[in-house]
Amino acid sequence: MSEDARVRVLQQVDEMVDAMVAELQRVVRIPSISGTDEENGAQSHMASLFASGGLEVDHWQIDLAEMQRQDDFPGMEVEREEAWGLVGRLPGTGTADGASLMLNGHIDVVPHGDRDAWTADPFSGTVRDGALMGRGTCDMKAGLIAAHWAVQAIRRAGVRLRGDVLVASVQGEEDGGLGTYSLLRRGWRADACVIPEPTDLDLVPGNAGALTFRLRIRGHATHASRRTAGVSAIEKFWPVWRALVDLEALRHRDVDPARAKFGLTHPLSIGTIHAGDWASSVPDLLVAEGRLGVALGEDVAAARAALEHAVDEANGRDPWLLDHPVEVEWWGGQFASGQLAADSDLLQRVAGAHAMASTARAQDTWIAPYGSDLRLLTGIGGIPTLQYGPGDVRLAHGPDESVPIADVVVTARALGVLAVDICGVA
Repeated sequence: MSEDARVRVLQQVDEMVDAMVAELQRVVRIPSISGTDEENGAQSHMASLFASGGLEVDHWQIDLAEMQRQDDFPGMEVEREEAWGLVGRLPGTGTADGASLMLNGHIDVVPHGDRDAWTADPFSGTVRDGALMGRGTCDMKAGLIAAHWAVQAIRRAGVRLRGDVLVASVQGEEDGGLGTYSLLRRGWRADACVIPEPTDLDLVPGNAGALTFRLRIRGHATHASRRTAGVSAIEKFWPVWRALVDLEALRHRDVDPARAKFGLTHPLSIGTIHAGDWASSVPDLLVAEGRLGVALGEDVAAARAALEHAVDEANGRDPWLLDHPVEVEWWGGQFASGQLAADSDLLQRVAGAHAMASTARAQDTWIAPYGSDLRLLTGIGGIPTLQYGPGDVRLAHGPDESVPIADVVVTARALGVLAVDICGVA
């Protein structure tokens, strides 16, 4: 690897910081919530950005019906009539010893939630105290833009690589992994991949999984003035809730403490509850939706069976539920766990690139408690993959989501150096 090439790339990133931040603001201001027209619009914007940056662009409409017919389709939780795949390629010289690197980031974001909980407009892209604010800033538009600018720094530094660098902008990551699944089905591969998700610049070589489920709990409706003549589905949810709390504790009884950065390595959570249709009626149906964490290396079928067994036991302890058992449905995103192959040196190479890009602090290595496209890239694609990127994941999906601009710069610097390392200088 050429020391001079790496230095030139770092210098180019530093010269482009203002332009990079301005572009991140533009992308954050596109409210690309999963399943909306703006999700497709943001992907179109990225395609234009790639093309204007001199990349070879593959921008294709995803055949949604065809994808959903596949046995290993990872699921969707929102309705889409249209979706697009996008890969930008900086071609290498094609030299036989030139390896390829993919930088994979998602353009879709989750809804902003309660507007009053934000201190600025969720899609303003406001800069405050050295951080850029807005929904999707850290999860993960900052990482995606950093990846693009890393490639631009290579181009503008005049560094010719032996292998290809691919920048993949994907849709549907938040609700299953449609975009990455589609690009793998289209045949895109690389020798290594980094997903610049928010890791606070730490190294994340693996993810727990997350399986979306739905519970239907049935009661018996009657007039609220005769409450005791009916059966409230809300009240019957309580023993099921307690069973799920106990299940989560049981599933964390033997967790490796080194993996428990956030306390729970594969949480179980209820995200939505809907019950009743009239204030003066005893509700006869409650529908709860949530996600079951899958431990690293755990079989997905075993995880599902554990939740179904806990619900069955709750049914057996309640006379009403014994005769009207809770219905369990698995739907939407089905994230298995995933991990960087043990024989890969990618973690060490990313650590080395980061060390050259920043001397601010040492890195930690941990396993993420959430699902991501890593499991598709390692599992279906057979691509050594890890996560490394700007921002704190604890700010994702919440009010006042933000990303430190300094982290975005470091990420772009590190990814540029990594591309020189992996792809080689011609």
